[in-house]
Amino acid sequence: MESYIKGNFRRSIFQSDKGYVIGLFKVRETNDEALEEYINHTITFTGYFHELNEDDVYVLYGEVVNHPRYGLQFQSNKYERLKPTGKDAVTTFLSSDLFPGIGEKLARQIAEVLGDNAIDRILEDESCLYLVPKLTESKINKIVNTLKKYEESHKIIAELIDLNFSMREALSIYSEYKSNTQKIIDNNIYQIVYNLPDISFLKVDKAGELLEFDRFDFRRVKAAILYVMKKLIYQNGDSFLSRDVIISNVNKFLKIDYDNYDELFKELADLDYIVIDGDDYYLEEIWSAEANITERLYDLASKPIKRQKNLENLLMELEKINGITYNDEQKKAIIKALENNILIITGGPGTGKTTIIKAITELYQHVNKLNYDEFTDRLALLAPTGRASKRMSESTFLPASTIHRFLKWNKDNSEFMVNEMNKSDVQLVIIDEVSMIDVNLFNSLLKGLKSNVKLILVGDYDQLPSVGPGNLLKDLICCDMIEVVHLNHLYRQDENSYITSLAYEIKDGDIGDNFLNTYSDYTFLKCSANHIKSNLKRLCEKVIEKGYDYKKLQILAPMYKGENGIDTLNSELQNVFNPPDSGKREIKSGNVVFRENDKILQLVNMPDENVFNGDIGVIKYIKYGNTSKSKKDEIYVDFDGNLVKYTPKDFVKIKHGFIISIHKSQGSEFEMVIMPMAHSYRRMLYKKLVYTGVTRAKKKLILIGEPDAFVYSVQNNHEYIRNSKLVEKIKYRFENPR
Repeated sequence: MESYIKGNFRRSIFQSDKGYVIGLFKVRETNDEALEEYINHTITFTGYFHELNEDDVYVLYGEVVNHPRYGLQFQSNKYERLKPTGKDAVTTFLSSDLFPGIGEKLARQIAEVLGDNAIDRILEDESCLYLVPKLTESKINKIVNTLKKYEESHKIIAELIDLNFSMREALSIYSEYKSNTQKIIDNNIYQIVYNLPDISFLKVDKAGELLEFDRFDFRRVKAAILYVMKKLIYQNGDSFLSRDVIISNVNKFLKIDYDNYDELFKELADLDYIVIDGDDYYLEEIWSAEANITERLYDLASKPIKRQKNLENLLMELEKINGITYNDEQKKAIIKALENNILIITGGPGTGKTTIIKAITELYQHVNKLNYDEFTDRLALLAPTGRASKRMSESTFLPASTIHRFLKWNKDNSEFMVNEMNKSDVQLVIIDEVSMIDVNLFNSLLKGLKSNVKLILVGDYDQLPSVGPGNLLKDLICCDMIEVVHLNHLYRQDENSYITSLAYEIKDGDIGDNFLNTYSDYTFLKCSANHIKSNLKRLCEKVIEKGYDYKKLQILAPMYKGENGIDTLNSELQNVFNPPDSGKREIKSGNVVFRENDKILQLVNMPDENVFNGDIGVIKYIKYGNTSKSKKDEIYVDFDGNLVKYTPKDFVKIKHGFIISIHKSQGSEFEMVIMPMAHSYRRMLYKKLVYTGVTRAKKKLILIGEPDAFVYSVQNNHEYIRNSKLVEKIKYRFENPR
């Protein structure tokens, strides 16, 4: 039997904007022996609540939790508000702040006339209030309307809880629909799927089952179409899907054989949730993103090129100042960047992309005769990750930021504040690591830029594509409608170095026996798969003995699961790099122990905190709940000078980063990279993935494991080919000017 406590809310200690409350509750009654000592005393409670009122009586359902630092708490998972009964309770309730203008005297009079169950009588028949002498029509209407609204909200939230929504989800649903929530429940619970993407279709479908929706109900199938489309598109990075793929996956997901899909597709299209473009089925936001990208790129590329005088002479002066000689490819890229409205610069590691970005900024400032403040007001150096933007800033000595930060992400409404209605005034935008940018983010960026902007895109399209939909950089290069400068000349190479050469051998899919040799910057340590873990630990111990800062070392692997997977190795490596110590605070979260000085990987974008998926930091310090203002355990992670606080609800957003996936490493560079290689990774061993991993290393690369597995990965050119029509759309637009 579930425990409950009955009594009165006293005050909140903490309350979030999502309805999460930590507070004090005065217990009047309970069915839990462990709580009997709290009768007529207060207890700390936690949970999600709607409009707690000190004058109401509540029943909280949940469990007693003996927190090691906060003591005994009641953790509520649902609750109900009881109507006030008895003349004193009715008087207190009606004279509360909920009913302005009523006052205690009039409230007492209503209680005397209508009796102990006055609230029920009013809700059943509001005309009973006319029995109260001197109660005006306006006050009767005020009492009735307030009471109905107050009663309705609690009743609806209780009904949503009964439909297996959590209190948090119930509050989100009610906040979205307000007085229309009951209609949604009665008429189409699946509407939630369209308006509240944070609540999964699976949860809504469970509610639909309780409401006795038929498995073949068109409302259920229609919502499932949208859910499956989003899942497939964001899982695989496609821009669109075929009709047959959608139908087969929805039937499989719902375990039905539905045959009237075209009508549902049309309804979704009419409601602007999807776009049917010939045989291609898009989510509306992706179709619109591709359409806007196409139009904006056409506008930029169609503008006349502004030839600049004396650029070559100025470039020669810049070479003298910087003590550098630019090769012909670099000179071409720098000059075209200053003359064209849009330019793509692409090349592999060691081809001088960073050098070119610095030269472009210096020459642009000189040509336009701008002082530092004028220039930085006009310039935006951008990258998809914090680490990549920091690299740009360090190499150019100019401010740089993530794209999200530049566009001013607003977490409250999940929108960018820099947008088509509020454009930035910058005139020169240089974006690095463009291969990581999906069509949605690029579209948002273009919306926030004015038509007079100069746009320079820099990246290596042989790296992995973006996590989100599309294959942006490759598509923009392959459309042949935008000026592209290819960098092929290698720098960062001496006689006894090999990292850059290896990267190009991988890119060409042809490696000799050199990869087994040892160089000043490269080693392959051969061992069988079942010895990778032990050898990796010994290798890391040697690295520590040599005084190498483990924060500048990164271990990369292709997969999370298995004996040599990221999840297993992270816990092993924590004990090597950051073992327990009485001087270090630590917190256990599930099966994971977070410890001060641990390396941490960010798993989700948190633009408001300027920290993004794939960023790596170190736990600077931990605060326990008995010393923190929030009364909760807090972890403070330092991301290259950006200190971010995490409370228990945020712990799922981070994990140990001693070893991370190659996907998560994209956009970052590390002084030393260690990468295990084993046939057990076979499902994820392909050329583009390994190329991306190898090119993360700046000074030292160590491969450890099975040479045959590495050879297989280089020769395996198989990768998932994403559905994208951006190339065709751009070509069509350029060939059909209006």
